Amino acid sequence: MEKERVEIPKIKGQYCFACGTANPIGLNLQFYHLGGAVCSEITLDKVYEGWQNVAHGGIISTLLDEIMSWTIMYFKKVFLVTRKMDVKYVKPVLIGTPLTVKGWLVDDSEPPKVRAKAEIRDDEGGLLVRSSGEFVMIPKEKFSSVPEGMKEEILSLFERFPNP
Repeated sequence: MEKERVEIPKIKGQYCFACGTANPIGLNLQFYHLGGAVCSEITLDKVYEGWQNVAHGGIISTLLDEIMSWTIMYFKKVFLVTRKMDVKYVKPVLIGTPLTVKGWLVDDSEPPKVRAKAEIRDDEGGLLVRSSGEFVMIPKEKFSSVPEGMKEEILSLFERFPNP
């Protein structure tokens, strides 16, 4: 039986470099749930280049951090911050190659700590990069740097997430 792809809504108008819709130089990632993972698809162009025809490592790390963050937000419906992450570059990520970025939960047995993994594959399914991350879930009352209106908007977004 084939797994069904379910689009995940996001807040419009934000300037987050990775997922914001209002950032003119951002990645504007779109997310979907498939099986036990959260995924995004992107083709990076020349503005994200490091070495000639190869995507910049910082952009690759951003993709991995963002997919792991959205994976945790989707499955746990919580605010969070990245504590640490490890990245293993397996093969060059070439500019202009369609990519699938995939994240999944690994361990949430020690709250507020939660662990996730992610990978980037090319359009032929070849593994290019893999990552693991540790994140800290933060109760909305302690997320002091986020304005109250934004907190409410994010909580409303969590309610609109389709059930995993």
